[in-house]
Amino acid sequence: MTDLNKMGLAQARDALRKGETTSKDLTEACLKAIEGAGALNAFVHHTPELAMERAAAADERLKGSDEAPAMCGLPIGIKDLFCTKGVPSQAASRILEGFKPEYESTVSQNLADAGAVMLGKLNMDEFAMGSSNETSVYGNAVNPWRREGADTPLTPGGSSGGSAAAVAADLCLAATGTDTGGSIRQPAAFTGTVGIKPTYGRCSRWGVVAFASSLDQAGPMTKSVRDAAIMLEAMCSFDPKDSTSADLAVPNFEAALTGDIRAKKIGIPREYRMDGMPDAIEALWQDGIAMMKDAGAEIVDISLPHTKYALPAYYVIAPAEASSNLARYDGVRYGHRATLDEGDGITEMYEKTRAEGFGPEVQRRVMVGTYVLSAGFYDAYYNRARRVRTLIKKDFDDAFAAGIDCILTPATPSAAFGLGEMIDADPIQMYLNDVFTVTVNLAGLPGIAVPTGTDAQGLPLGLQLIGRPWEEADLLSSAYALEQAAGFVAKPHKWW
Repeated sequence: MTDLNKMGLAQARDALRKGETTSKDLTEACLKAIEGAGALNAFVHHTPELAMERAAAADERLKGSDEAPAMCGLPIGIKDLFCTKGVPSQAASRILEGFKPEYESTVSQNLADAGAVMLGKLNMDEFAMGSSNETSVYGNAVNPWRREGADTPLTPGGSSGGSAAAVAADLCLAATGTDTGGSIRQPAAFTGTVGIKPTYGRCSRWGVVAFASSLDQAGPMTKSVRDAAIMLEAMCSFDPKDSTSADLAVPNFEAALTGDIRAKKIGIPREYRMDGMPDAIEALWQDGIAMMKDAGAEIVDISLPHTKYALPAYYVIAPAEASSNLARYDGVRYGHRATLDEGDGITEMYEKTRAEGFGPEVQRRVMVGTYVLSAGFYDAYYNRARRVRTLIKKDFDDAFAAGIDCILTPATPSAAFGLGEMIDADPIQMYLNDVFTVTVNLAGLPGIAVPTGTDAQGLPLGLQLIGRPWEEADLLSSAYALEQAAGFVAKPHKWW
């Protein structure tokens, strides 16, 4: 078999079980693809020896039993936010340079236990703060897609930009991502891949470097909805080490992929029609509505009245939690420590270490967070944002209580933009990339981005489906129906 790296998880799993290939061959194909893809800057810490070790162990496991887990022998990439034992885990920040954890995050451990093969660590925005992968200490990850007739390098989205680029360019069969305000779904939409953020509490956060603890959630980034179902099941578990982990059985997500959405009610929120939204996004949304209707779903107009407050509430809550979480990076215990001048004390060490270790975007958010948590502004900003968050969640609860099964919206306000094109823009312009996704994090709901079309320049566009809490199985089935109807098969033309 040729081009083994171009397979998805389901196809590769079936090929392994039929004896048509081996994990060793799959892994070698991916490692070769990674070697030739330096221009994408997707993989930032390479672990080829570990990968081949795990591939050999997986082949033995597959030989010895028909009961091997679905992920056994499948090569994947791990976002640099997940701590991996003995492998650099920097969260794309200078402040964690040289940090090699002596422990494994629960999610990456679950995947390793299932026999998945880690190829290396993937690029991302520093501490997951960004929508374009331009805040990374490793430099920009680059989208494998290009505008028709142009060679402008494009963003793969953020913060899981390296994961999205690696999956879209077939450097790995799938990858882990994390989503705090859209950091799985936006890059998935920008790269023509599938990304799901499960319900908050479905995947353990233990061993994942924290950005905003009440919003962060890990999830898979894959080549198809079926692959997302396979990988999500392997990633999820109850974890007593994570106080926010839900003690719920993990369903067989793949078995739920019937694609039968007859009699399902799909909500279309009128508040998601934004001023200035590109025609391509509006047309894509209308096409998606028509596809779901043709598949037998009932389309219902709904109102989520507090949507307009979601972005400002998110950009108060997320930086507030970040400023608290990032206070631990002080140059004392691990990571980078600034060189001190004679006479400098502990205060100077903190100041210099944090000034050198944190990039401008992280500094900006830490300062905003510290401001909204300060004595004079706590009630005016932080508490008010928390109240808005409760109202946003209630909007969704009311919609679901009225019989809505899932909600269909755009995933992003545009296709992928060029790297550097937003550099001089107001930071708020960049934050607007999260306009369709942050509500899902604030309400703790599951959301999935599915590629459904391309714009006039040939760039992929995605739609988002939002599901009821803990009903990822149902959400995946609806996403599968959308995927089947859209028939998106486009791939980036290889230029790297």
